[in-house]
Amino acid sequence: MEILQDIDLLFLLLLFMAGIVAFIISTISGGGGALILVPTLNFLIGTTKTAPVLNLGTFIGRPARLILFWKHINWKVFWYYVPAAMIGAWVAGWFFSKVEASWLQILVGLFLISTVFQYRFGKKERSFPVKLWYFIPLGFMVSLIGTIIGALGPVLNPFYLNLGLDKEELIATKTVNSFFLGISQIGSYTFFGLLYAELWIYGIALGLGAVVGNIIGKKFLSKMKSSTFRKLLITLMVISGILLIYNQLK
Repeated sequence: MEILQDIDLLFLLLLFMAGIVAFIISTISGGGGALILVPTLNFLIGTTKTAPVLNLGTFIGRPARLILFWKHINWKVFWYYVPAAMIGAWVAGWFFSKVEASWLQILVGLFLISTVFQYRFGKKERSFPVKLWYFIPLGFMVSLIGTIIGALGPVLNPFYLNLGLDKEELIATKTVNSFFLGISQIGSYTFFGLLYAELWIYGIALGLGAVVGNIIGKKFLSKMKSSTFRKLLITLMVISGILLIYNQLK
């Protein structure tokens, strides 16, 4: 209760509204809402608190999205991705508590920007072949880096697209993978002392906004063409990459 008295309600409202806007965008464009929030949270709460708060907030918002998209989940991808991802999250939790590795944002940003050329500005449906077993090393590496810098969702989008997933199936599969990864991320943050009472309050406010954003975004997605979805997906990946690089260089 003492902590609640020290936190401005307007500040929590800003986090709630940011969650709504980011996850409406995230739902209709296949992800990236968390990456959009990185510079916002860096400004509001500081760079050292961003990753734990962001991963907690997105984790809280995922059950609503899971319920909305449950019937579209590709379970084969899930079983290849999640076990390795959960291991990567625990390794990253230890790593995050020991060193500063935000420079990884630049590498991730460059990869995301390159997708606009890989897909020829959305004209190509696939840019390189992907097999199911790729999601084992992908799960480990993406969770490792994502746990450290706070958000990495769009990096997987090219792999989902190249496997043949589209719209609801892509979002559903990505969400269930992220949900189980989130369990390990929150556990590792807590175990290594990176999540404490103040950050839990911030994360809950952000997460409640994410729930609302997911519900609103689902209505827009159902009316969208696959080609439009793919173009939005690529656009958001490029924007996310630019934001990551700008944030780090600044």
